[in-house]
Amino acid sequence: MGAAFGTATGAVSLGFCRPALAGAQIEEPLIDSVRSALSAAIHNSAPPVPEFQDTQSRMAYLRWRVTMGEKLQKRIPTLIARTDFLQTLWYETKRAGLDISLVLGLIQVESNFRRWAISSAGARGYMQVMPFWTKAIGDGNPASLFHMQTNLRFGCVILRHYLDRERGDLFMALGRYNGSRGRSPYPDAVFANQRNWAFVDRQD
Repeated sequence: MGAAFGTATGAVSLGFCRPALAGAQIEEPLIDSVRSALSAAIHNSAPPVPEFQDTQSRMAYLRWRVTMGEKLQKRIPTLIARTDFLQTLWYETKRAGLDISLVLGLIQVESNFRRWAISSAGARGYMQVMPFWTKAIGDGNPASLFHMQTNLRFGCVILRHYLDRERGDLFMALGRYNGSRGRSPYPDAVFANQRNWAFVDRQD
């Protein structure tokens, strides 16, 4: 979220040279529930553990995690890193009431799953979160955005915040997330990449 979608953003990352496709989120006042959700993530050090009401739901999650893990193997080579990423992403998307395939598509567009990606405007991590969000909750340390759960929590809560502001209009919410509200290239790219992460559980 550092320069408009489609421009050269010149991201810096460890071991990668591809730019992060980030936009220009606008700093704005936050309601208390959003502020509390962001603040809590900074203090959590371990990946959250999803909870399930029954065995069937848990097994469906595990099948999803195996399928997505296979797709992510080239992007996140280490098994434990993939598992932690998917477990955390599942938790945070469910917590925020978001479609997990959509968030995976957004991450692919924003950072191509590079934890250490930095845009030319300073947006950081998997979901390319701008440092001003850490200032909004009183922490102010941009390095915290490289912490996996913090980054995924911030990204999901921010997208949910924009979706609520746009009264459920996902096209406009994605535009806010990227700083290109009302223009189609960024939402179209996210929707196109979302299809890569669709999951159909064929278990009877």
